[in-house]
Amino acid sequence: MLPLATYRLQLRNGVDFDCVKADLDAIARLGVSHLYLSPIFAAGSGSTHGYDVIRPDAVDPDLGGIDGFRYLAAAARARGLGIILDIVPNHTAFSLENPWLRDVLRYGQESRYAQHFDIDWSAGRLVLPWLPRPVKAMLVDGALRVEPDERLGAVLIAGDVRLPLRGGAEGTVEEVLERQCWQLADWQAGSDCITHRRFFNITELICMRVEREEVFDDMHRLILALIATGDVQGLRVDHVDGLRAPGAYLARLRDRMGPDVPVWVEKILVGDEPLPDWPVEGTTGYEQARDIARVLTPPDGVAALTALWSADLGRGTEYAATLTTAKRDILRYDLAAEVLRLVDQGRAALADDPEHDPGPETLRQAVIAMLEGMPVYRTYFGEDGQSAEFADAAMAQMRAHIRASLRPSTTALRLTDCIAQAQTPAEAAFRDLFQQTSGAVLAKSAEDTALYRFLPYPAACEVGAAPDDVALTSDAFAALWAAMAPGAMVLTSTHDTKRSEDARMRLVACAHLPDAVQILWRDMTVLPQVQAALAGGMRKDELWVLMHALLAAWQPAGDAPDLPERVAAYLQKAMREAKEITTPSHPDEAAEAAALRLARDLATAWQAELPEAAAALIERGEMLSLVQLALKTLSRGVPDFYRGCEGPAFWLTDPDNRAPVDLRQGMALEQAQTFGGRKYRLTRDLLTLRREHFTDLQGPGETKLEQTGRGFVVRRQTGGGVIRVELQPGRAPVLRHEPLAQAGIGDAA
Repeated sequence: MLPLATYRLQLRNGVDFDCVKADLDAIARLGVSHLYLSPIFAAGSGSTHGYDVIRPDAVDPDLGGIDGFRYLAAAARARGLGIILDIVPNHTAFSLENPWLRDVLRYGQESRYAQHFDIDWSAGRLVLPWLPRPVKAMLVDGALRVEPDERLGAVLIAGDVRLPLRGGAEGTVEEVLERQCWQLADWQAGSDCITHRRFFNITELICMRVEREEVFDDMHRLILALIATGDVQGLRVDHVDGLRAPGAYLARLRDRMGPDVPVWVEKILVGDEPLPDWPVEGTTGYEQARDIARVLTPPDGVAALTALWSADLGRGTEYAATLTTAKRDILRYDLAAEVLRLVDQGRAALADDPEHDPGPETLRQAVIAMLEGMPVYRTYFGEDGQSAEFADAAMAQMRAHIRASLRPSTTALRLTDCIAQAQTPAEAAFRDLFQQTSGAVLAKSAEDTALYRFLPYPAACEVGAAPDDVALTSDAFAALWAAMAPGAMVLTSTHDTKRSEDARMRLVACAHLPDAVQILWRDMTVLPQVQAALAGGMRKDELWVLMHALLAAWQPAGDAPDLPERVAAYLQKAMREAKEITTPSHPDEAAEAAALRLARDLATAWQAELPEAAAALIERGEMLSLVQLALKTLSRGVPDFYRGCEGPAFWLTDPDNRAPVDLRQGMALEQAQTFGGRKYRLTRDLLTLRREHFTDLQGPGETKLEQTGRGFVVRRQTGGGVIRVELQPGRAPVLRHEPLAQAGIGDAA
């Protein structure tokens, strides 16, 4: 059975199974049907998120271990709650804490786990970029040494690193190193010499070959056991696009679990891209969050904001150009190792083609042009289930980019044939690696770069959204949501969204009141402290980001005493992710200093006296948040509530949106006359209504949004009648269910 609604919890950062168990009553009282937990598997020491798994076959003892999880599952069942687990099949931690990797380091290709990891053994020894300096320099300084070890016989010591050795400790350190299946390297060499496939540009995460049956079995043994015992009722598959063959993986997973366990995939769909025909309920729902923001966005307001941003900041208004530039930067600086690996695979793919004998630079330019031109996260050539029409359109767009940007284009075009119609094992290998890599390129260049550069309307700078496709008519929205699969997840906030749901709606309010934004911007730019910051090297780009961050995150000092530091931390991250004057890997703290001082000063000033224009935008944002809540909860799909979002949620991007929250705040909010109180009560009322009409809501039916003065009406048609939610400023929401005859809509839709 599909969930009525899910409640996403972030474990770690002080939140373990005992903490969750203590919050179960508050969660159950809200009216959801399932807990939705971030990864529970044993992770690296001090992990704040759990995606750096070191043992996929064990529950993390820091969370409470397997006994603690079973105790939590039983307590949840007693309150009528199921559990959905977030699983990580794509990668594990590339560290000595990973016992499978330690075995490989000791025994090389003779290890049982040598083929578990996506290591290119043909490239030579496994590169370990774990040293603070080049290995030669450390040898000269005597910073590497061999010592006996009671358990392993001998280990190599390099600072805090203790590496298992093969062949004992005989000979010099250099001779010992030569006998190993691995070679040490400077951490900065990770950009071009690594021999393992990593998750995005994170060298500390190594990808797994779950397409191999024995690897699948080892990675999923614990998961399948928890499903078999009834402790887990559903799965979320993290980063499905990183797998070599996602469709085949999901088919195997479905076969092992049976037909009744719902599965959702973390998959970003671009534009009107369809989800492949996989045995899943749907995605985790970023496209639904995008649709809600778009239907609430007036296009004329965005046009006014764009004109203001472009004129005052001197920025171009073509997002496509910004994205292409970001892709080039990412391919040059962050994913150079992936480009080199694709060059090698491309060379092998063309080795038997007498018509093509490209040199290394021609191959490199071809690979870069192909990755630049890929308009979606990945295609699924070589598998069933993909929409042929959409795949062909994506390939046509890539080829058009190649022809326009590359001279000569013959090698790149020939390699596109390898992707679309691989004829040999070498061509298939290139196809698969390209498809695994293209998603990382788009994620890093769009989500983690371009969306921090192209900011006329920050509400559209969101995971799964597109800053050049910001609005949706009510009729178009109704058609999209009528076609939604009943099991599709509908989210508005996650641990990965750039802003939480209420913060985003304040930014959507900017398109409703562009004149207020212009006033706010004008008044801000003439402040003495702002003038001083601009004179001290701060750019207007950062000031624009800061203004919107303050608007999104603002709360009174009593509710958010840490706001000045949170906003400054966000601005620093935004500047680094933009990668124009400072970067995450090579920060320029001097260039950041003036902006961060101003962030703290303005946050403090806003908490002392909120600008009138900001207050108007915040008031409008509150109304939009309630509309968003109604659209999500009355959807055909499965509404997902991120922890704490039943109340006010004004967080910025991670780590701000991953900090612990008090899940028992509902007791205080229930009677509160604040926005948080109104949102909490509406959440409970909507979930009660959803439970009463659950079967009808899962069926087809139109969702229409109507604006009535300063308010809105959400109208959800079902086979059993019409549900109406009326939202007006200064009034309590009105929820009505009109049975079929009373609604006067004739037969069931």
